Amino acid sequence: MIEEGLVIKSTGLWYKVQTPQALLDCRIRGKIRLQGLKSTNPVAVGDRVLVEVSETEEGHGAITKLLDRKNYIIRKSVNLSKQTQILAANVDQALLIATLDQPKTHLRFIDRFAVSAEAYDIPFVLVFNKTDLYTDAHFEELEFLRIVYEQAGYTVMECSAQSGEGLEELKTLLQSKISLLSGHSGVGKSSLINRIDPNLNLKTRAISEAHEQGQHTTTFAEMHPLAKGGYIIDTPGIRGFGLVNMEPSEMGDYFPEIFRLKGDCKFHNCLHQHEPGCAVKAAVEEHKLAFTRYESYLNFIEGQEDDEPYRKDIYSE
Repeated sequence: MIEEGLVIKSTGLWYKVQTPQALLDCRIRGKIRLQGLKSTNPVAVGDRVLVEVSETEEGHGAITKLLDRKNYIIRKSVNLSKQTQILAANVDQALLIATLDQPKTHLRFIDRFAVSAEAYDIPFVLVFNKTDLYTDAHFEELEFLRIVYEQAGYTVMECSAQSGEGLEELKTLLQSKISLLSGHSGVGKSSLINRIDPNLNLKTRAISEAHEQGQHTTTFAEMHPLAKGGYIIDTPGIRGFGLVNMEPSEMGDYFPEIFRLKGDCKFHNCLHQHEPGCAVKAAVEEHKLAFTRYESYLNFIEGQEDDEPYRKDIYSE
């Protein structure tokens, strides 16, 4: 018997698929691995699939076909430079949970994530967590970053899983949508999700004091239904976020504030590097476009994938 289902958990070898009749443990038929993107996971959480239900093994089945995706968010693995990984498919929005300390989320990582979401038409939301730990210097930095990313056109939120600040706004944002939540290990994704919906009761672990980075609590991507409607896709903490299949000539289209200016450049194929009459460079010089974003843009078109100032990740990806 063939049924359509929704992939709600991926372990790399096994997938949990929710069909109208049951929750099934499924493997992939070999031929699916040859279709489409060359990724470490040809099927991702959020995918709609066709499943052949086992007649001999109750609660088991085989994924026989991957149905069309409306979108997906993909990254290049830092450790396996030729491998790509689809974090999730068919999402309504992608939330990057960031922190200014313990651990610090670097701007290049934020911009890589935002560019990937932009490239696949996924609304991007930047959420700063752990505001209960922020000093005056942190709040000054937060205000600067809020201006930078709101001017780019993104929603910026701040919250604290500990104090409860911003949680109601976050709950409203998530309601009735399929939302991907991602970020470094230790930024508090699981704690936030537990505050948003205590019924989920996800595992959490403390920050490693020796390395000031998170210890992985989410081992595999998983979709969780919310009590008030919608789904959260929780992903394992990721250290790096390499961009996939993006040409320098199109990179500016994935920075909304650069895309808005490119029509004013002297040359239609301007890369906003050394060309005369460049509206983007002029905007940077006039402080109308954030230098941090422009610097990320230059970094990306030059193909510098591994220059992010990360600490050594002792927990692996």
